[in-house]
Amino acid sequence: MKLENLKIIIADDHPLFRNALRQALSATFTNTQWVEADSADALQQTLDQSTEFDLILLDLQMPGSHGYSTLIHLRSHYPEIPVVVVSAHEDITTISRAIHYGSSGFIPKSASMETLTDALSAVLYGDIWLPENTKLVEIENNDSEKVASKLSELTPQQYRVLQMFAEGLLNKQIAYDFGVSEATIKAHATAIFRKLGVRNRTQAVIALQQLEMEKVDLS
Repeated sequence: MKLENLKIIIADDHPLFRNALRQALSATFTNTQWVEADSADALQQTLDQSTEFDLILLDLQMPGSHGYSTLIHLRSHYPEIPVVVVSAHEDITTISRAIHYGSSGFIPKSASMETLTDALSAVLYGDIWLPENTKLVEIENNDSEKVASKLSELTPQQYRVLQMFAEGLLNKQIAYDFGVSEATIKAHATAIFRKLGVRNRTQAVIALQQLEMEKVDLS
């Protein structure tokens, strides 16, 4: 693969960071089509329109992402598109979980643009890229692992409905956003509860929250 004429999604909720990233990478990745998404929902809508992308750069803390949930969803439904996590969280647990859930690389937001370019080049050529001297830790098979497995079974539309549940939206509000009937949303809800092994939307949201990232002091 020549590193030109690519289609890359930058999924991050900070417009200044997206712009800086695009400008810095454009010199190396010539004639690249850059597509931006500022939330998990915007990212899903982009993929609903086309899956012809070469790479997704993903911030784990975008609105609607709930930690690793969007990464898990992407790897389950779009396995042909490599995902690289670009995050301000640089602790070994976050890096290990990102790789465990299928990321093709992990790039700290503190990395230099030269490092960023090298990392993305490696991933586009099929490698896994990690910060220098990174030693991954084993991820225990705990409750969050079970939730991750179940979450991967949700369809893209069901995943969007679950995200809206987490935002506290009512069925009629979700139905309006989707342009469908409340009965359709209730049917999605029933399928979501069954797949997650829960009884109601509160339990479904609690399950989703188990995939949130651990709190790390970034000061």
